[in-house]
Amino acid sequence: MEEGKKHFVLVHGAAHGAWCWYKLIPLLKSSGHKVTALDLGASGVDPNRLDEIATISDYARPLMEFMASLPEDERVVLVGHSSGGLSCALAMETFPGKIAVAVFLSAFMPDTLHSPSFVLDQVT
Repeated sequence: MEEGKKHFVLVHGAAHGAWCWYKLIPLLKSSGHKVTALDLGASGVDPNRLDEIATISDYARPLMEFMASLPEDERVVLVGHSSGGLSCALAMETFPGKIAVAVFLSAFMPDTLHSPSFVLDQVT
């Protein structure tokens, strides 16, 4: 890839799909960047049904398969929105050498001490 050009991987949030990035994708591409927007499990055009998604791993499977397919020397800019942050965190943990930076855009950002529902548990 050209010097200064990045590969952005866009990960949508809950009740969305890759389509939600339709305004951002052409802006990034017109600047010469490579862009991949994925549909997570049972979202967008992903063929899985919602009742087939039992875990965050099931939901993140398309992202994980994509990350596994990248060449070992490619590092991406991972951008997650909303619940897509959980999928990004899983990818960061599994493929640390393939991620240059991760951007959590109004996204869940899990930590190593609390469950993903920690904040909600505190207010109920």
